[in-house]
Amino acid sequence: MAESNSTPAPASSAGPAKTKKKKQTQAGLQKELRELARPDPNGPQKPPVDLKKIGFRVGLLVLVIWAIAIAVRHWIGFAVAGTLTLVIAGVGVWLVRYMKKAEALGALRRGADTDEGRKAAIAQLSGMKGDSQALLARAQLEMQEDPEKALATLESANLGKMMGPMADQFRAMRSMIHLTLGQTAEARALADELDLGKQQDAKTRAMFATVASEAWARSGQAKKAVETLELFNPEDPEFAEMKTQMWRARAFAYAGTNDMKG
Repeated sequence: MAESNSTPAPASSAGPAKTKKKKQTQAGLQKELRELARPDPNGPQKPPVDLKKIGFRVGLLVLVIWAIAIAVRHWIGFAVAGTLTLVIAGVGVWLVRYMKKAEALGALRRGADTDEGRKAAIAQLSGMKGDSQALLARAQLEMQEDPEKALATLESANLGKMMGPMADQFRAMRSMIHLTLGQTAEARALADELDLGKQQDAKTRAMFATVASEAWARSGQAKKAVETLELFNPEDPEFAEMKTQMWRARAFAYAGTNDMKG
């Protein structure tokens, strides 16, 4: 009797254990995506480019252009100088507006630190039709709860109509979600299209390199992944938000090259 009573015990406990493990895996996935998508509210909110530095350099360029025009003393020289000045001014206005919008969207994301706040922010961002920055910010918020929905949002964008660096941000984020979901082939296809050298911001370059390298490491190009990852220090305070992701990518890369010590 004792033997017959004890026999079904493992079977009856296996079901709940398996369910519990599955729930833990899903919880771990949600936590990882949430941490990757959530900006650090206490971190330095510096803009991706230094407007003062750029303004100083552009000012010097305009002075040189007009100095040449004055030295030539011909109407063509003045016409060319005037045209170039207008073009530079137009680009400057566009850049300032772009930066202000990026800062506003960043503030909106940082404020969406509760379920209610996130829903309100997503609703607000959904109303900004045709705005690639808003679409990216919306996907970052959606990723915290529903990665597949975030993917759908990102895939709705026409990358062919975007500037290269912005299109690469969409590719990198899509690749990151695919990696987290275990969809290595899809992640690798996107990673191969990333231009790691076009991003001026060191943090963005490190994020691109991390995502691309993990995709390479998990699909047969571990050596390339190691060489790329070793250009960045995961312990650099500037990369604090990505530290875990950067070490994880290294683990995959070293494993792929059979460097078990690494």
